[in-house]
Amino acid sequence: MAVDKAFFDEMEAHIPGGKVRTRFAPSPTGYMHVGNLRTALYTWLIARHAGGTFILRIEDTDQVRLVAGATDVIYKTMAECGLNHDEGPDVGGPAGPYIQSERRDLYGKYAELLVEKGFAYRCFCGKDEDESQEVAEGVKVKKHHCGCPNLSCSEIQAKLDAGAPYVVRQKIPREGTTTFHDVTFGDITVENDTLDDQVLIKSDGLPTYNFANVVDDHLMGITHVVRGSEYLSSAPKYNLLYEAFGWEIPTYVHCAPVMRDAHNKMSKRHGDPSYEDLIAQGYLTTAVLNYVALLGWAPKGELSEQEIFSLDQLVDAFDIAGISKSPAIFDIAKLDYFNATYLRALAPEEFSKIAEPYIRKSVQNPSIDAAAVAALLQARCEKLTEIPEKVDFFDVLPDYDVEFYVNKKSKTDKAVSKGMLSVAIPVLEALPAWDTDSIHDALIDLAEKLAVKNATLMWPVRIAAAGKLVTPGGAVEICRILGRDETLRRLKHGLSLLG
Repeated sequence: MAVDKAFFDEMEAHIPGGKVRTRFAPSPTGYMHVGNLRTALYTWLIARHAGGTFILRIEDTDQVRLVAGATDVIYKTMAECGLNHDEGPDVGGPAGPYIQSERRDLYGKYAELLVEKGFAYRCFCGKDEDESQEVAEGVKVKKHHCGCPNLSCSEIQAKLDAGAPYVVRQKIPREGTTTFHDVTFGDITVENDTLDDQVLIKSDGLPTYNFANVVDDHLMGITHVVRGSEYLSSAPKYNLLYEAFGWEIPTYVHCAPVMRDAHNKMSKRHGDPSYEDLIAQGYLTTAVLNYVALLGWAPKGELSEQEIFSLDQLVDAFDIAGISKSPAIFDIAKLDYFNATYLRALAPEEFSKIAEPYIRKSVQNPSIDAAAVAALLQARCEKLTEIPEKVDFFDVLPDYDVEFYVNKKSKTDKAVSKGMLSVAIPVLEALPAWDTDSIHDALIDLAEKLAVKNATLMWPVRIAAAGKLVTPGGAVEICRILGRDETLRRLKHGLSLLG
């Protein structure tokens, strides 16, 4: 079958160029895991730092693993994270289509070109036929051996005329070596004889990932390819494909894996969180992005000690030379620290807005001011999902142990607490106004008159008002939010518990 030279010339003529072009090319197979989000972020940052173009491409050739709605998850995640794309299925662009299944006819033509040039062959063997397990450096590697590369033209045509199914395989040279360069790992050389004749086009006519991504990256003018280090072993075969076509090889940036611990990669199967899980667990997108950026990358120079970066600051600071070849450990405690930092940095009105839905999960009483509760929480929570449990006492006074009134630091026991509540109740009943300053001043004056530490009075008032040992905010703030009637009702209840 003769190849159409005019077709390939036309394709080459329309390849965009002239600046940095990167792509994020996820498969729509479910959730966005942390490693995938990091790849998207680094790819986006490379393009934005260089004033280049960022492309979103959907790689859906593995039809068996496709998950309904997964493409929408990709769009939603990218939008929430602010990783806007310049070209893609939804916005178009000069190198479309941007969905691999819509480019199906392209791959067959390029596979035929490789066959014509002698760098690929039609393989009529069964799926597992003539495959052997070979040991290379102690690791078993499945390699394909068959006589299909040696079939004559007439033998091939006879099989095609008979409708025999076939795949197209890359024809790897059996001698010599292949060297490729990676920004992170440097130059890597492999013996060609250790490489397998990988499948390029499957029997259903769809390309494998290993072939489609090479063709698409070239035709879309991709200059930098960011992917996980698990693809390092495939890079020599990619190089051989680029060289077979006579194409320029892009800059490879392989990233070491994100690990759960020193021995295990993160995995949804083992309960490790996806991006969506982290947001559902009460983390802010900005905090997640900041933390993920530092999972395997570190700023250089005067920024080397900086940890908190906005997305714009990451664009300015990002340099691919800062990507580490060592695996990164996903530390949830470190993410908690980042999230708490971001929560505290929010404007009070913004924090109140995002906290209110969590407050209302446990505080149903409309007379309780959610904004006032939020003001107590902002400096006291690491995750939004902690909020309902922290503030549920505003709605209903929990049953609590009378031993809560005993506190050595505040110099209180049950007898002291009974005395404090008995004098605090009439003072609070007599207040002309129920506001923070009035409550505060009245209780401080009372402690002074009683010649006790402020804490000796405040502790039993807070315990009676909240019924909890740990609360966001002190006695004054809690009483003010509860209102006069509810505060007095609770203090009298506490007094009754104390006998």
